[in-house]
Amino acid sequence: MNGIRRMTAAAALALLLPLPLIQPAFAAPAPAAHTAVDTPGQLALPRPTGPYAVGRDVLHLVDAHRTDPWVPAVGARQLMVSMYYPAHAGTGSPAPYMTVEEARLLLEAKAPGRGIPPETVASTRTWARTDARPVSGRHPLVVLSPGLGLQRSSLTGLAEDLASRGSVVALVDHTYEAAGVTFPDGRTLACAICDRRDITPEAVGDSRVKDLSFVIDRLTSRHPAWRHARLIDPRRIGMAGHSFGGDATALAMAADHRIRSGADLDGTFFAPFPAAGLHHRPFLLLGNQQDMVPGKETTWDAAWQHMDGWKRWLTVAGADHGSFTDLDLLYEELGRPTPTGEISGPRGEELTRAYLGAYFDQTLRGIHQPLLDGPSAANPEVAFQHP
Repeated sequence: MNGIRRMTAAAALALLLPLPLIQPAFAAPAPAAHTAVDTPGQLALPRPTGPYAVGRDVLHLVDAHRTDPWVPAVGARQLMVSMYYPAHAGTGSPAPYMTVEEARLLLEAKAPGRGIPPETVASTRTWARTDARPVSGRHPLVVLSPGLGLQRSSLTGLAEDLASRGSVVALVDHTYEAAGVTFPDGRTLACAICDRRDITPEAVGDSRVKDLSFVIDRLTSRHPAWRHARLIDPRRIGMAGHSFGGDATALAMAADHRIRSGADLDGTFFAPFPAAGLHHRPFLLLGNQQDMVPGKETTWDAAWQHMDGWKRWLTVAGADHGSFTDLDLLYEELGRPTPTGEISGPRGEELTRAYLGAYFDQTLRGIHQPLLDGPSAANPEVAFQHP
């Protein structure tokens, strides 16, 4: 894998987004003359599985001590973060999935020329509610980082589910690394590095570590950026990421010991996993069974040897790179089913929610989860790997 570590960010993106995501994320192969799709009714995410309703706030964070690494001319690094939290049912108003401009840029990158209205994707039904009244108490914080080229909205279903189970979730957009990020003043900033050949995966990882630690700082400081920060128990912080976000999670844990547990969803490690381990903190690997198996995903092989705490390596038969996000689910709802033999989008999301939810319940709440002990008859797609 040494050659992979020398790849540019653009080449890494191509590696990390296999079919159907590197081709149109929301449209199956079609004849060249076909330029439009018959869209169904409103797209919708699955209902969260936990006992709580879900609230959502959106934060605009500015790091005055750091210049943006990708577009220095704009000045300070700025991030958009969606905060999900356990809430009282019947309060607040429906939270949007993404803005129309964010959806347009996503479709332009992933489904060009397919005739999918961005309004269709932007109006995807979510379960979170803006200004919902929070459930009192102190809750674990889970920070989520999306894949390179994808917006934070791609992990909305997972964020809502974790919040419904009783966690506060900070879902981070890494500006200029996502297809499009909309700010409160109405600007939507497109990806500035996705096609650049001078950006290395290591540079992206380094920037994300700084982003993620900054978000934790702003949520747990004496003067926090979030109005409901009192809900967060700073002693119980976890992190997970999809694709490049998984790589960033391991790097962030090595740099920031406030993060008590981490998970990588189908992401190659571009930087070597810390040789000294993670000071006995737990780590979960969850990936597709075609690519992310021992002997084939060599960066996971190497990382496994250095994980010095509780650890699991799980693979999902029939999954692809998008199975751990909302994208495959929306792909199907738009009438483009996954190829024969692949698990469905809803099933991929269901398994991701189940295993990530169990993992954070066990590592941040101390509640033993039998689901993580070994294979389950209810989930035959999930294999426990033992390198």
